[in-house]
Amino acid sequence: MLSYTLRKLLYFIPVVWGVVTAVFILLTVVPGDPARLLMGQRGDPETLARIRADLGLDLPLHRQYIRFIGDLARGDLGTSYRNNEKVSTAIAERFGATLRLAFWAMILASVIGVAAGILSAVKQYSLFDYSAMFIAVAGVSAPVFWVGLLLLLIFAYGLRLLPGVGYGDGSWRYLILPVITLGTRPAALIARLTRSCMLDVMNQDYIRTARSKGLAERTVILKHAFKNALVPVNTIIGTQVAELLSGAVLTETIFAWPGVGRLAVEALVARDFPMIRGTVIFMALLFLATNLLVDLSYGLVDPRIRYD
Repeated sequence: MLSYTLRKLLYFIPVVWGVVTAVFILLTVVPGDPARLLMGQRGDPETLARIRADLGLDLPLHRQYIRFIGDLARGDLGTSYRNNEKVSTAIAERFGATLRLAFWAMILASVIGVAAGILSAVKQYSLFDYSAMFIAVAGVSAPVFWVGLLLLLIFAYGLRLLPGVGYGDGSWRYLILPVITLGTRPAALIARLTRSCMLDVMNQDYIRTARSKGLAERTVILKHAFKNALVPVNTIIGTQVAELLSGAVLTETIFAWPGVGRLAVEALVARDFPMIRGTVIFMALLFLATNLLVDLSYGLVDPRIRYD
């Protein structure tokens, strides 16, 4: 497993380099002068030149790139143009809120998705199966912003049962609507994949053998069928965790949740290039790390898998 992990980490190097390079190029060629944004429209040329020199914007493009890569190698994501705050510090302060939101959304999605998928496979072509898969298709198709705004309209502004936006005092009441919004699409994907994998497994000979031995149906379903269908289900759960952790941009923006996704949106609106670069690179690294953990978890889910 150690050699496999090292190989995967080596494979990540060109991916990370490509992301870093793409982010640098895109934010370099985009119209707008960061120095002018910092100074305002009434600054004199000398002040403008001094700000550009302080930011390194007067250097040739290739030297700016080398300087950017060097700062990243030292773990320096830069300093925000808006408030002169370290980008790494801002991300660290916001990541806790994103992690909390993504954790509970994934718990909700996994429990509902796996349970619905198993029951749909067991009760194939029943009313429950048709209903669950119809809801799953609707959940996959519904845009996140539409689900979030609909929940706000009904439960926050209509029935006034739950708080609308913000983090508040951090109580669970502020989590309910964002968690449901963020967990709807992953739950639908997990339910559909779980059903498909369970149907494939339940037609295998060893399932019929287990039933012929007189094992309880619950044991056959959970211990034999679901255990062997868990590898692809584990994959989709892992990829959804990565997507949730890497921002939940729309959900955090709709509910004014103080996470990394909202931080990225605020930086984009303010044209805060260092913060945009930092959040994008952080999300990319988080996605790669989560995918690595998912790959390593296959051996725990299925002992037959070897990392040779």
